[in-house]
Amino acid sequence: MSTMDRVRVELEERSYDILAGPELLQQAGQHLAPLLKQPRVMIVSDDNVAPLHLATLEESLSKAAITHSHTILPHGERTKDFAHLERLVEQLLEDKVERTTTLIALGGGVIGDITGFAASVVLRGVDFVQAPTTLLSQVDSSVGGKTGINSPHGKNLIGSFYQPRMVLADINTLDTLPQRELLAGYAETVKYGLINDPDFFSWLEENGAVLCAGDPALRQQAVVTSCRAKAAIVAADEKESGPRALLNLGHTFAHALEAEAGYGDTLIHGEAVALGIQFAFDLSVRLKHCPQEDSERVAHHFEAVGLPTNLSHIAGPHWTPQTLLAHMAHDKKVHEGKITFVLTRGIGQAFLTAEVDMKELESTLSDALSR
Repeated sequence: MSTMDRVRVELEERSYDILAGPELLQQAGQHLAPLLKQPRVMIVSDDNVAPLHLATLEESLSKAAITHSHTILPHGERTKDFAHLERLVEQLLEDKVERTTTLIALGGGVIGDITGFAASVVLRGVDFVQAPTTLLSQVDSSVGGKTGINSPHGKNLIGSFYQPRMVLADINTLDTLPQRELLAGYAETVKYGLINDPDFFSWLEENGAVLCAGDPALRQQAVVTSCRAKAAIVAADEKESGPRALLNLGHTFAHALEAEAGYGDTLIHGEAVALGIQFAFDLSVRLKHCPQEDSERVAHHFEAVGLPTNLSHIAGPHWTPQTLLAHMAHDKKVHEGKITFVLTRGIGQAFLTAEVDMKELESTLSDALSR
């Protein structure tokens, strides 16, 4: 049995721990009790996760004499909207949430994002804890305090920076993930190697297939390595005024693809991120920033584990470079009309730039749509 790892996110008085290891939901009560302002929590989950993990969490809370109630939302990206935010906040108020009550987000990135945003606004702010149950949320979205919902204009355009009190990443919950969801999270894991840690990318090339097949020790190592990388970046740039934007490698493309796909099951977030990373490498090659062999190496690794590298089975007949560019124009990183891209000089050498030749960008998208 693996032991628990602890990663500290250093943000002065808002610092918190990420705990990663097996059976953390069974131990949740003992880990959370010292943090709570009152022994009362409200759990937010979805209709996929709750049948699998809610009873385990509730039993642990009861053993620690922590009163609990729960709210279940529909699963999927479409839950991240104003209608479901309103439903959640009204339910919290109906259940008489107090400023000393703590919310627990039990689920993947969607539940973490909407619960964190609700926590930031209800009663002008209550504490919340992330209990991520997907690889994507364990390595990325549960850490760093980005919360929010989507708009028809784009993904995550409404939200706040609001840090959790703790992150409990139970590695065992990954055993219940559909393989497609696991691979979606794996794309975000690969991102950390491609940003600034080529040794980690090499480790993933060697171990990724076994990790995705189910090895718990490798999964825990990947989660901890990713969380340490993100914790360091968040501590240096909490509100994305500088280097934290590097964590968006591939995401400008990904968010445009998700918007065009309608935020449905045709293309889920991690798959869009894998495609977006590939397009960022392809564009970097076109702009003569990055060697072709590095782009090919990334594509080979994604293909080896089963992630998409082209749009052949995703794009509809109405998809064009122009429609994707229109979505990019709503990206949060647009400044004075220019999109800030995360590009790369090679594996582990990501950088930010707003100086991108639009013709080369359009050609990159055109090529992606044609293969």
